[in-house]
Amino acid sequence: MKIYYENDIDMEILADKKIAVIGYGSQGEAQARNMADSGLEVIVGLRRGGPSWKKAHDDGMNVMTVEDASREADIVHILIPDEIQETVFEQSIKPYLREGNTISFSHGYNIHYGYIRAPDGVNVTMVAPKGPGAMVRRTYLEGFGIPGLVAVEVDATGDALEQALAMAKACGLARAGVLETTFKEETETDLFGEQAVLCGGVTELINTAFRTLVRAGYQPEIAYFETCHELKLIVDLIYERGFQGMWHNVSNTAEFGGLTRRKRVITEETEEEMQKILEEIQNGKFAKEWTLENRAGAPMLKRMRALEGELEIEKVGSKLRKLCGLEK
Repeated sequence: MKIYYENDIDMEILADKKIAVIGYGSQGEAQARNMADSGLEVIVGLRRGGPSWKKAHDDGMNVMTVEDASREADIVHILIPDEIQETVFEQSIKPYLREGNTISFSHGYNIHYGYIRAPDGVNVTMVAPKGPGAMVRRTYLEGFGIPGLVAVEVDATGDALEQALAMAKACGLARAGVLETTFKEETETDLFGEQAVLCGGVTELINTAFRTLVRAGYQPEIAYFETCHELKLIVDLIYERGFQGMWHNVSNTAEFGGLTRRKRVITEETEEEMQKILEEIQNGKFAKEWTLENRAGAPMLKRMRALEGELEIEKVGSKLRKLCGLEK
């Protein structure tokens, strides 16, 4: 696999191009400010009077409506939520695209599942930091960066990859390393990671373990510390040193217990369900479900959010996080 670093990338390809960053949330702010600080001409496209308009202006950015920014730009980098991208693209971006322009994303969802289709003659690229926007900005200011991905779905001009790499470098990603992928690979692996591990799997694992201890008569506060609070310490060890480094830094008792019992928690049945989740991502079933949910006003998501707030672990955790100075 090819990994690109700063010396591999020439930013001159963007010297005469205007880049419109659509959206000024976590990623929009970080990427727009990093690219501007790297010397690129950046426009921020927002809804006039929206909550981010004043913030972007106060940050010194050149702020325009989405329509005006799309009209002015050579590259339109779309960093608004997946569920509204199609509507905004059709109404406020697509009418202003010209042959030779580029539309760019940090997640391949809408391109991969066909909700957004670029006009003929327009590049479709991806620049995707592998970390939250706050970290993208902080590490850039510290003189480093986080790894990133680039991908090209449509190369209409013959230099789409070079443009994406230059944007990645301007965001600071090439300081750590930039890997080339595809829209399909990034989208499907990203969704799977979120659902099976990072967001879905880990929260259910934590809550099930917490409830097991509480049902057995242990204090909820002790259960929270053992099943949730200390998880960060283990994740940090794995992040920094891998599995073996983590095992080396816990007790022999923890190592033996973990290695001999883990397959009883993550069973063959669990693995089979993970495979089904992946298949639903690959065949578009999840994307259709998410589209229908949004068209209906997201009733299921709103209900699940409300139920999540009522969990005992959430109430106990809020109290303990305040004691630890993590929450006000």
